Amino acid sequence: MNATTVGKWATCLLALQLLLMAGCSSKTSRSTYASSSQGSNCYAKALPTAGEGGLAWGSTLGAARQKSMVSCQRYAGRSGGTPSTCKVVLAKCKTR
Repeated sequence: MNATTVGKWATCLLALQLLLMAGCSSKTSRSTYASSSQGSNCYAKALPTAGEGGLAWGSTLGAARQKSMVSCQRYAGRSGGTPSTCKVVLAKCKTR
């Protein structure tokens, strides 16, 4: 890479960071996933061999595993991965 290309990338990344910060500054805080304080104390993570995986909370271990598989298949398909290869790699229940 030459200096011009590096400069363009740096400017682009700085602009993207500022855009993301400005877009989120006026929004109220909320979590993406249901937290354990809302009644779900089990979680599971499923990953495909390629692409993005899924993390999900559930009231039981089975529910969390099922939700994470559904999420994995959805996100793997969207990210150009392999939805049919999704596997649950982590599943636990928190103790209160």
